[in-house]
Amino acid sequence: MRLRIVTPLSVVVDEDVDSLRAEDASGSFGILRGHAPFLTALSISIVSWRKNDSEGFCAVRGGVMTVGTNAVPATRIDIATREAVAGDNLATLDEEVLARFHADADEERTEHVETVRLQLSAIRRMISRLRPGADAGEFR
Repeated sequence: MRLRIVTPLSVVVDEDVDSLRAEDASGSFGILRGHAPFLTALSISIVSWRKNDSEGFCAVRGGVMTVGTNAVPATRIDIATREAVAGDNLATLDEEVLARFHADADEERTEHVETVRLQLSAIRRMISRLRPGADAGEFR
């Protein structure tokens, strides 16, 4: 099987693998050669794979994974993600990288909530000025 993990800026992993484990909202799952076509949205997690007797790991910040076949009968796994960090040490990826990915996601959610609050406040002010009898002056 051919595994490709790409971000908007680079190809992080591009190699042949024997098996793969990943995680989506429903939980952890595995992919073996000959898997049926598949599409899923990955969670912030560690993607792991085996090639012969070695293992590989990559922390992904969510993303989309597709499993399909090439013209020749070979399974192809493509993962597109915002950010990915490949490594050989699972403990380091799990502790440091995933913690950073989760913290970044929490910060983005907070920023999004604040942006929506500002937009709603502006909309409320505009609507209050449109009511009959409202002053035609400036916003207060």
